[in-house]
Amino acid sequence: MKESLLGPDAIEWLGVHYRTILSTKDSGGTLSITDSVSPPGSGPPRHIHHDADESFVMLTGDAEFWLAGKTVSCGPGGTVFVPRGTEHTFRVTSDVPARHLVILTPGGFERFFVEMAAGDFRIPDDMAQIEQIAARHNLSFTGPPLGADLQET
Repeated sequence: MKESLLGPDAIEWLGVHYRTILSTKDSGGTLSITDSVSPPGSGPPRHIHHDADESFVMLTGDAEFWLAGKTVSCGPGGTVFVPRGTEHTFRVTSDVPARHLVILTPGGFERFFVEMAAGDFRIPDDMAQIEQIAARHNLSFTGPPLGADLQET
């Protein structure tokens, strides 16, 4: 794995740096917290966490979040909550990287990032393998990243 901006115990996948700061093991399974730094313009494909609520706490930079057809902008000090089962995505809109905490309840999803980095999987080239691994983490991909095709409804 490549060394990360967040230190030697962090990982990098597709230009995003991740460091688990509270693991599922350390919380008794109740939650996980991942420190993440995402470059300008980056963001995941639309997806659903079927078994976990997800919260984003923005530390630096700005992002636009798309949640089930509605968009919301969020900057430093802001928080976005995504209830389990809600289709969502986000895109970093600032010209500087966005650092944010990703909090999942219950925990466990942090292992997905570790598997992605270890396999050096690429989107869209390796989507079949990525989707298989995602399914083990109760995640399904539902569409493209946030862009012109995802407008507020």
